[in-house]
Amino acid sequence: MTSTIAEELRQEAARLDIRTRLDEERRIDTDRLCEYVRHGPLLEALFDGPLDRRDIEAALGVSRATSHRFTRWLEDEGLATKVDGEFALTGQGEVIAEEILRFELHVAAAQRLAPLLSSICENHKEFVIEPFADATVTTADPADPYRPVRRFVSLVEASATLRGFNTTAMAPLTMETFYERLFEEMETEFVYLPNAVDALLATYPEQAGRVLETGRLTLFTREALPYGLALFDDRVGIGGYDEETGLLHVFVDTDASRARDWAEQVYDLFKADSDPLEGVAGLDAERE
Repeated sequence: MTSTIAEELRQEAARLDIRTRLDEERRIDTDRLCEYVRHGPLLEALFDGPLDRRDIEAALGVSRATSHRFTRWLEDEGLATKVDGEFALTGQGEVIAEEILRFELHVAAAQRLAPLLSSICENHKEFVIEPFADATVTTADPADPYRPVRRFVSLVEASATLRGFNTTAMAPLTMETFYERLFEEMETEFVYLPNAVDALLATYPEQAGRVLETGRLTLFTREALPYGLALFDDRVGIGGYDEETGLLHVFVDTDASRARDWAEQVYDLFKADSDPLEGVAGLDAERE
Protein backbone atom coordinates (compact mmCIF):
# COMPACT_ATOMS: atom_id res chain seq x y z
CA MET A 1 0.00 0.00 0.00
CA THR A 2 1.46 3.36 -0.98
CA SER A 3 1.76 6.09 1.64
CA THR A 4 -0.74 8.25 -0.27
CA ILE A 5 -3.48 5.63 -0.19
CA ALA A 6 -2.77 4.75 3.43
CA GLU A 7 -3.02 8.42 4.38
CA GLU A 8 -6.34 8.94 2.59
CA LEU A 9 -7.87 5.80 4.07
CA ARG A 10 -6.74 6.71 7.55
CA GLN A 11 -8.60 10.00 7.28
CA GLU A 12 -11.85 7.98 7.17
CA ALA A 13 -10.81 5.91 10.18
CA ALA A 14 -9.11 8.75 12.07
CA ARG A 15 -11.98 9.26 14.51
CA LEU A 16 -11.41 5.71 15.74
CA ASP A 17 -7.73 6.39 16.48
CA ILE A 18 -8.38 8.67 19.44
CA ARG A 19 -5.14 7.97 21.31
CA THR A 20 -3.56 10.99 19.65
CA ARG A 21 -6.37 13.18 21.01
CA LEU A 22 -6.04 12.09 24.63
CA ASP A 23 -3.40 13.28 27.04
CA GLU A 24 -2.88 12.23 30.63
CA GLU A 25 -4.82 15.19 31.99
CA ARG A 26 -7.91 14.25 29.98
CA ARG A 27 -7.89 10.56 30.76
CA ILE A 28 -10.90 9.36 32.77
CA ASP A 29 -10.33 7.10 35.72
CA THR A 30 -10.85 3.46 34.74
CA ASP A 31 -13.24 2.84 37.64
CA ARG A 32 -15.39 5.74 36.51
CA LEU A 33 -15.45 4.45 32.94
CA CYS A 34 -16.54 1.07 34.26
CA GLU A 35 -19.34 2.77 36.16
CA TYR A 36 -20.62 4.32 32.94
CA VAL A 37 -20.57 0.95 31.20
CA ARG A 38 -22.16 -0.81 34.17
CA HIS A 39 -24.98 1.73 34.12
CA GLY A 40 -25.39 1.38 30.36
CA PRO A 41 -28.86 -0.25 30.60
CA LEU A 42 -30.01 2.63 32.84
CA LEU A 43 -28.77 5.25 30.38
CA GLU A 44 -30.33 3.34 27.50
CA ALA A 45 -33.68 3.17 29.33
CA LEU A 46 -33.72 6.97 29.52
CA PHE A 47 -32.47 7.47 25.98
CA ASP A 48 -35.95 7.71 24.44
CA GLY A 49 -37.41 10.02 27.08
CA PRO A 50 -37.92 10.78 30.79
CA LEU A 51 -38.97 8.06 33.24
CA ASP A 52 -40.04 8.08 36.87
CA ARG A 53 -38.62 5.62 39.37
CA ARG A 54 -41.42 3.10 38.87
CA ASP A 55 -40.80 3.14 35.13
CA ILE A 56 -37.10 2.58 35.74
CA GLU A 57 -37.85 -0.32 38.09
CA ALA A 58 -40.13 -1.91 35.50
CA ALA A 59 -37.77 -1.34 32.56
CA LEU A 60 -34.73 -2.75 34.33
CA GLY A 61 -36.37 -5.26 36.64
CA VAL A 62 -34.80 -3.72 39.75
CA SER A 63 -35.99 -3.01 43.26
CA ARG A 64 -37.11 0.34 44.63
CA ALA A 65 -33.87 0.64 46.61
CA THR A 66 -31.82 0.03 43.46
CA SER A 67 -33.80 2.57 41.44
CA HIS A 68 -33.12 5.17 44.17
CA ARG A 69 -29.41 4.35 44.02
CA PHE A 70 -29.47 4.60 40.21
CA THR A 71 -31.20 7.98 40.12
CA ARG A 72 -28.92 9.36 42.81
CA TRP A 73 -25.92 8.27 40.71
CA LEU A 74 -27.40 9.94 37.61
CA GLU A 75 -27.85 13.23 39.43
CA ASP A 76 -24.44 13.08 41.12
CA GLU A 77 -22.76 12.54 37.75
CA GLY A 78 -24.76 15.29 36.09
CA LEU A 79 -26.24 12.82 33.60
CA ALA A 80 -29.92 13.41 34.42
CA THR A 81 -32.19 15.94 36.10
CA LYS A 82 -35.47 15.38 37.92
CA VAL A 83 -38.46 17.34 36.64
CA ASP A 84 -42.04 16.69 37.87
CA GLY A 85 -41.02 13.33 39.32
CA GLU A 86 -39.34 12.11 36.12
CA PHE A 87 -35.68 11.77 35.30
CA ALA A 88 -34.46 13.09 31.95
CA LEU A 89 -30.97 12.82 30.51
CA THR A 90 -28.97 16.01 30.34
CA GLY A 91 -27.05 16.86 27.18
CA GLN A 92 -24.00 15.21 28.70
CA GLY A 93 -26.08 12.18 29.62
CA GLU A 94 -27.43 11.80 26.08
CA VAL A 95 -23.94 11.88 24.58
CA ILE A 96 -22.55 9.37 27.08
CA ALA A 97 -25.57 7.08 26.64
CA GLU A 98 -25.08 7.10 22.87
CA GLU A 99 -21.34 6.45 23.15
CA ILE A 100 -21.90 3.52 25.52
CA LEU A 101 -24.25 2.00 22.96
CA ARG A 102 -21.73 2.67 20.19
CA PHE A 103 -18.99 1.04 22.27
CA GLU A 104 -21.15 -2.06 22.68
CA LEU A 105 -21.84 -2.08 18.94
CA HIS A 106 -18.13 -1.89 18.12
CA VAL A 107 -17.17 -4.60 20.60
CA ALA A 108 -19.88 -6.91 19.25
CA ALA A 109 -18.80 -6.15 15.68
CA ALA A 110 -15.14 -6.82 16.49
CA GLN A 111 -16.09 -10.18 17.97
CA ARG A 112 -18.19 -11.13 14.92
CA LEU A 113 -15.52 -9.90 12.49
CA ALA A 114 -12.61 -11.45 14.39
CA PRO A 115 -11.78 -13.97 11.62
CA LEU A 116 -11.57 -11.16 9.06
CA LEU A 117 -9.61 -8.83 11.32
CA SER A 118 -7.13 -11.62 12.00
CA SER A 119 -6.71 -12.21 8.25
CA ILE A 120 -6.16 -8.55 7.42
CA CYS A 121 -4.47 -7.60 10.68
CA GLU A 122 -1.67 -5.62 9.02
CA ASN A 123 -4.19 -3.47 7.17
CA HIS A 124 -7.17 -3.25 9.50
CA LYS A 125 -6.38 0.34 10.53
CA GLU A 126 -7.72 1.37 7.13
CA PHE A 127 -10.78 -0.85 7.59
CA VAL A 128 -13.79 0.97 9.07
CA ILE A 129 -15.58 -1.55 11.27
CA GLU A 130 -18.90 0.14 12.07
CA PRO A 131 -20.53 -0.18 8.61
CA PHE A 132 -19.91 -3.94 8.76
CA ALA A 133 -21.37 -4.43 12.25
CA ASP A 134 -24.36 -6.43 10.92
CA ALA A 135 -22.57 -8.08 8.00
CA THR A 136 -22.88 -11.72 7.02
CA VAL A 137 -19.68 -13.50 8.09
CA THR A 138 -18.81 -16.74 6.28
CA THR A 139 -15.78 -18.67 7.49
CA ALA A 140 -14.02 -21.81 6.34
CA ASP A 141 -13.68 -24.82 8.59
CA PRO A 142 -11.92 -28.17 8.19
CA ALA A 143 -15.16 -29.92 7.26
CA ASP A 144 -16.10 -27.29 4.68
CA PRO A 145 -13.10 -25.22 3.56
CA TYR A 146 -14.94 -23.72 0.56
CA ARG A 147 -17.86 -22.08 2.38
CA PRO A 148 -16.51 -18.53 1.84
CA VAL A 149 -15.92 -19.27 -1.86
CA ARG A 150 -19.49 -20.51 -2.28
CA ARG A 151 -20.83 -17.39 -0.58
CA PHE A 152 -18.80 -15.19 -2.92
CA VAL A 153 -19.92 -17.15 -5.98
CA SER A 154 -23.58 -16.94 -4.92
CA LEU A 155 -23.32 -13.15 -4.77
CA VAL A 156 -21.68 -13.07 -8.19
CA GLU A 157 -24.52 -15.15 -9.59
CA ALA A 158 -27.05 -12.64 -8.24
CA SER A 159 -25.24 -9.62 -9.67
CA ALA A 160 -24.87 -8.19 -13.18
CA THR A 161 -21.73 -6.21 -12.33
CA LEU A 162 -18.60 -6.80 -10.31
CA ARG A 163 -15.79 -4.45 -9.33
CA GLY A 164 -13.01 -4.78 -6.83
CA PHE A 165 -9.49 -5.97 -6.18
CA ASN A 166 -7.98 -9.19 -4.97
CA THR A 167 -4.65 -10.72 -4.06
CA THR A 168 -5.42 -13.89 -6.03
CA ALA A 169 -8.07 -15.29 -8.38
CA MET A 170 -11.64 -14.26 -7.46
CA ALA A 171 -12.56 -17.94 -7.38
CA PRO A 172 -10.44 -21.05 -8.01
CA LEU A 173 -9.52 -21.12 -11.69
CA THR A 174 -10.90 -24.65 -11.92
CA MET A 175 -14.47 -23.35 -11.41
CA GLU A 176 -15.32 -23.22 -15.11
CA THR A 177 -19.01 -22.33 -14.67
CA PHE A 178 -18.06 -19.30 -12.59
CA TYR A 179 -15.70 -17.98 -15.25
CA GLU A 180 -18.16 -18.72 -18.02
CA ARG A 181 -20.63 -16.38 -16.34
CA LEU A 182 -17.88 -13.85 -15.69
CA PHE A 183 -16.85 -13.84 -19.35
CA GLU A 184 -20.25 -14.16 -21.00
CA GLU A 185 -22.78 -12.31 -18.85
CA MET A 186 -21.19 -9.72 -16.53
CA GLU A 187 -19.63 -6.29 -16.59
CA THR A 188 -16.41 -6.70 -14.60
CA GLU A 189 -13.65 -4.33 -13.53
CA PHE A 190 -10.93 -5.72 -11.30
CA VAL A 191 -7.50 -4.88 -9.93
CA TYR A 192 -5.19 -7.88 -9.59
CA LEU A 193 -1.64 -8.68 -8.71
CA PRO A 194 0.30 -9.22 -11.97
CA ASN A 195 0.76 -12.96 -11.37
CA ALA A 196 -3.00 -13.36 -10.80
CA VAL A 197 -3.70 -11.73 -14.18
CA ASP A 198 -1.12 -13.99 -15.80
CA ALA A 199 -2.77 -17.07 -14.29
CA LEU A 200 -6.25 -16.00 -15.43
CA LEU A 201 -5.12 -15.32 -19.00
CA ALA A 202 -3.13 -18.53 -19.15
CA THR A 203 -6.08 -20.61 -17.98
CA TYR A 204 -8.74 -18.93 -20.15
CA PRO A 205 -6.81 -17.30 -23.02
CA GLU A 206 -9.56 -17.42 -25.63
CA GLN A 207 -12.49 -16.41 -23.43
CA ALA A 208 -10.52 -13.71 -21.60
CA GLY A 209 -9.13 -12.27 -24.80
CA ARG A 210 -12.57 -12.08 -26.37
CA VAL A 211 -14.26 -10.38 -23.43
CA LEU A 212 -11.35 -7.98 -22.96
CA GLU A 213 -11.86 -6.84 -26.55
CA THR A 214 -15.56 -6.17 -25.91
CA GLY A 215 -14.77 -3.94 -22.93
CA ARG A 216 -17.02 -5.91 -20.59
CA LEU A 217 -13.92 -7.06 -18.71
CA THR A 218 -11.42 -4.41 -17.62
CA LEU A 219 -8.32 -5.41 -15.72
CA PHE A 220 -5.74 -3.40 -13.80
CA THR A 221 -2.58 -4.57 -12.09
CA ARG A 222 -0.88 -3.46 -8.92
CA GLU A 223 2.20 -4.79 -7.16
CA ALA A 224 0.56 -4.99 -3.71
CA LEU A 225 -3.00 -5.32 -2.43
CA PRO A 226 -4.11 -5.63 1.21
CA TYR A 227 -7.08 -8.05 0.97
CA GLY A 228 -9.98 -8.87 -1.32
CA LEU A 229 -12.71 -6.29 -1.96
CA ALA A 230 -15.81 -6.91 -4.10
CA LEU A 231 -18.61 -4.54 -5.08
CA PHE A 232 -21.71 -6.31 -6.36
CA ASP A 233 -24.97 -4.71 -7.53
CA ASP A 234 -26.49 -4.61 -4.05
CA ARG A 235 -23.77 -5.69 -1.63
CA VAL A 236 -20.08 -5.23 -0.87
CA GLY A 237 -17.76 -7.87 0.49
CA ILE A 238 -14.27 -8.24 1.95
CA GLY A 239 -12.23 -11.42 1.82
CA GLY A 240 -9.31 -12.58 3.92
CA TYR A 241 -6.97 -15.34 2.82
CA ASP A 242 -5.07 -18.08 4.60
CA GLU A 243 -1.37 -17.28 4.23
CA GLU A 244 -0.35 -20.95 4.12
CA THR A 245 -2.97 -22.37 1.73
CA GLY A 246 -3.86 -19.23 -0.22
CA LEU A 247 -7.55 -20.16 0.11
CA LEU A 248 -10.32 -17.69 0.93
CA HIS A 249 -10.57 -18.11 4.69
CA VAL A 250 -13.33 -15.62 5.50
CA PHE A 251 -15.76 -13.52 3.49
CA VAL A 252 -17.79 -10.69 5.01
CA ASP A 253 -20.58 -9.00 3.05
CA THR A 254 -23.30 -6.44 3.68
CA ASP A 255 -25.85 -4.23 1.93
CA ALA A 256 -25.27 -1.30 4.33
CA SER A 257 -25.04 2.00 2.45
CA ARG A 258 -22.16 3.25 4.61
CA ALA A 259 -20.19 0.11 3.80
CA ARG A 260 -20.74 0.73 0.08
CA ASP A 261 -19.60 4.34 0.45
CA TRP A 262 -16.44 3.16 2.17
CA ALA A 263 -15.86 0.39 -0.40
CA GLU A 264 -16.37 2.77 -3.33
CA GLN A 265 -13.81 5.15 -1.86
CA VAL A 266 -11.27 2.40 -1.21
CA TYR A 267 -11.74 0.86 -4.65
CA ASP A 268 -11.38 4.21 -6.43
CA LEU A 269 -8.15 4.91 -4.55
CA PHE A 270 -6.59 1.57 -5.43
CA LYS A 271 -7.81 1.71 -9.03
CA ALA A 272 -6.31 5.18 -9.48
CA ASP A 273 -2.99 3.82 -8.22
CA SER A 274 -3.02 0.79 -10.55
CA ASP A 275 -1.87 0.15 -14.12
CA PRO A 276 -4.49 -0.64 -16.77
CA LEU A 277 -3.96 -3.81 -18.75
CA GLU A 278 -3.41 -2.21 -22.14
CA GLY A 279 -2.48 -5.24 -24.21
CA VAL A 280 -2.47 -9.00 -23.89
CA ALA A 281 0.46 -10.30 -25.84
CA GLY A 282 0.16 -13.71 -27.40
CA LEU A 283 -3.61 -14.18 -27.09
CA ASP A 284 -4.27 -13.66 -30.77
CA ALA A 285 -1.65 -16.20 -31.70
CA GLU A 286 -3.04 -18.69 -29.18
CA ARG A 287 -6.58 -18.31 -30.61
CA GLU A 288 -5.22 -19.06 -34.08
